Amino acid sequence: MTHRLLPLIPAALLLAATALMATTAVAVEPTAKAGFVTRVHQALRSKVDSAKERELTALAGNDGWLFFVPELRTLSVGPFWGQHAQGVTRASNKRYADPLEPIVDFHSQLKAAGIRLLVVPVPAKCCVYPERLDKNFAAPSRDTKKPAPPPRLDIHQQKFHAMLKRRGVEVVDLLPGFLAKRDDPRGPLYCKTDTHWSGRGAALAAAAILANLDDPAWLKKLPRLNSDSLTAPVTITGDLARLINPDKPIRETLRLTFLGKPNNRRRPIPTPISRSSPVLVIGDSHTLVFHDPTLHAAGAGLPDHIAAGLGIPVDLVGVRGSGATATRISLLRRRDNLKGKKLVVWCFSIREYTESFSGWRKVPVIRPE
Repeated sequence: MTHRLLPLIPAALLLAATALMATTAVAVEPTAKAGFVTRVHQALRSKVDSAKERELTALAGNDGWLFFVPELRTLSVGPFWGQHAQGVTRASNKRYADPLEPIVDFHSQLKAAGIRLLVVPVPAKCCVYPERLDKNFAAPSRDTKKPAPPPRLDIHQQKFHAMLKRRGVEVVDLLPGFLAKRDDPRGPLYCKTDTHWSGRGAALAAAAILANLDDPAWLKKLPRLNSDSLTAPVTITGDLARLINPDKPIRETLRLTFLGKPNNRRRPIPTPISRSSPVLVIGDSHTLVFHDPTLHAAGAGLPDHIAAGLGIPVDLVGVRGSGATATRISLLRRRDNLKGKKLVVWCFSIREYTESFSGWRKVPVIRPE
């Protein structure tokens, strides 16, 4: 168990940005022949087809690692926008198959209201640990003692994110940093038995988000909270473990960093969500895991790390199941036009692009007054 007092911003932002830059400075972007990635994609399609025939939504990999079949599918279906969208989507209404224009539309609404949007897609577990799914997915390496990091398997997602960027949407690419830290001595970046990232993955994602903010002027004017942190082991029963064996699901132990108000060197008191905060975190259950006590723990999730890093409470609209359209509908129902917001962080799994049953709709979150 470790315990430390976090500094106030802007020092915390500087530390986060420095840590991220140090990570990316030493990381070498994996390069491999296109044939390797193609073979992995072909093998993924075979695994997904086999799982479909057996009516499985979770697959067992190596050494106790479990993988979510819809996440594997989204990597293997190819392009998922434009003319390809309706052919690969799982949306019940094919009109809402293409994610491109709804994301750009949301960005445009926020920009017109003076609000910055950061889109933060969560990489698939298989993109960071492909060899944990199948030993044949290990990247070729001349060094037998230290396996090479895998090449990027998210080739279609990269193309899509490049299209978003050309349309002015800011996308935080987590995968390079995750690949560089995949063998982090503090633990893996994903839960072995759950669909979500681990506490370490959430912390690295928050650091990447903070590194993109550049200490904005509006933040300097706000009073800051002094946050404490404590790292301790927590045993969970992952959702994938329940899918594999509902009667006797295996359990795993993670190290989580809890953040919040100092509590006499005990576990910090989580910073409450604040509707009036200028920072809004929205998305799927990656915004809730380790934050919502019904998802393994409280006070150690993405919103908690962002709040501690900024030194202010954050607002949160997280939806279990899908962060594609449902979160924006929730914002619409607030009927406040996101008044007072300066930053929206939209975090969701990359599988949302093809696997969301509700699809991608344009939602008028901000209406003319």
